[in-house]
Amino acid sequence: MPNPSPASGSTPKVGYYRWVICVLLLFAAIINYVDRQVIGILKPTLTEMFHWGDERIYASIIFAFSLAYALGFIFAGRVIDLIGTRRGFALAVVLWSLAAVAHGAAGWFPNLSLPMLNLDASTGFSIVTLSGAAAGFAIARFALGLGEAGSFPASIKTVAEWFPKKERALATGIFNSGTNVGALVTPLVVPWILAQWSWQWAFVGTGALGFFWAAWWLVVYRPPQDHHKLKPAELAYIRSDPADPEVRIPWLTLLPLRQTWAFALGKFMTDPIWWLYLYWVPDFLNKNYGIKVVAMGLPLVIIYLVADVGSIGGGWLSSRLIKHGWTPNRARKTAMLVCALCVVPVMFASQASNQWVAVGIIALAAAAHQGWSANLFTLTSDMFPRKAVGSVVGIGGTAGAIGGMFIALLVGALLQKTGTYVIVFIIAGSAYLASLLVIHLLVPRLAPAKLEFGTTG
Repeated sequence: MPNPSPASGSTPKVGYYRWVICVLLLFAAIINYVDRQVIGILKPTLTEMFHWGDERIYASIIFAFSLAYALGFIFAGRVIDLIGTRRGFALAVVLWSLAAVAHGAAGWFPNLSLPMLNLDASTGFSIVTLSGAAAGFAIARFALGLGEAGSFPASIKTVAEWFPKKERALATGIFNSGTNVGALVTPLVVPWILAQWSWQWAFVGTGALGFFWAAWWLVVYRPPQDHHKLKPAELAYIRSDPADPEVRIPWLTLLPLRQTWAFALGKFMTDPIWWLYLYWVPDFLNKNYGIKVVAMGLPLVIIYLVADVGSIGGGWLSSRLIKHGWTPNRARKTAMLVCALCVVPVMFASQASNQWVAVGIIALAAAAHQGWSANLFTLTSDMFPRKAVGSVVGIGGTAGAIGGMFIALLVGALLQKTGTYVIVFIIAGSAYLASLLVIHLLVPRLAPAKLEFGTTG
């Protein structure tokens, strides 16, 4: 069956099973962000219960997750490239689900202590000791970060395996929208669990979801060429792009490439802003507008519902432009510029006199981030062969997590010093335009990476 020309805008009726796989990725992203966000929703409760008066205690707990996420990403992409997405993804989900459940036991060891890096706005970096529940949460967050590091390398590699280039941004936007759905569901579910049972059950109940997904994935997933439910016409459509060389790509070969650094620096500069929304917006709404945990649901639902639209919309925009004859370079960067401009108003969120104005501004910025992210992830499959995608996403994820480590400490230090989010949101509003400039300078044409291949097999 012939494939459509990029300008035709039509897609042949070759089957739809690749979208079933995309739905699996969507649910994995939902569970990932439910498990990640629970602690942000419960921050006011945990702060009061365990007497975390110093903002840097919570910042150190978030830092532990980011540190593990960075370390995990170094290996996760490479492991998934080596053992395959089916086993690698299932392993990652089981590991992070065990860690999510373990949060419920964070207060069981009152004599526990843990040294942790911290930041003071006046004196700089120092080592502090977390004790009791704070240490327990830090250890659980570290384990969660190691497991969750496998999620996006596996998802992006799956998209590269199951979708032709013209559909990858849309598929990435759809599964990436699951992060918003997870962030949307969490403020609805967690306060209810807290009211009905306890904060411990909020972690246990949400953490258990991953075990069901892992079983579902192992039953359903196979590579396209081995899947009995995939029609020959759809397999041919998936493989309609020029074939990648069947070779081994040494991990160190990727590090010197401008294409790798473009993706990694894009992640380093913008991933921390999303984590800022995830971990600190509930606290911002509580401090600035007195919104309690039980009333947090509606504002956060609005933010992440709008972000969901942005995730799909950003991926749809560049895919649509490509189908109308635009080059991937022009289409991706145009979509990313639109997203970067939509983030700028968040600089003024902390000055909003009305809570709903602040929520609206943050919602627009969150939507823009997700549209940006869908296109940023797709740059890897535009510039690298399928066998390298997991490793490149892993390198970029490490860079993003390192940025997340420092933003956690920086926000904690700024809040402890100034008591306001003014500087924090100024940083958030300017990050994307600066990042797009860096990406364009490194890869002005999104040229394919020139790799030195290893042996076949």
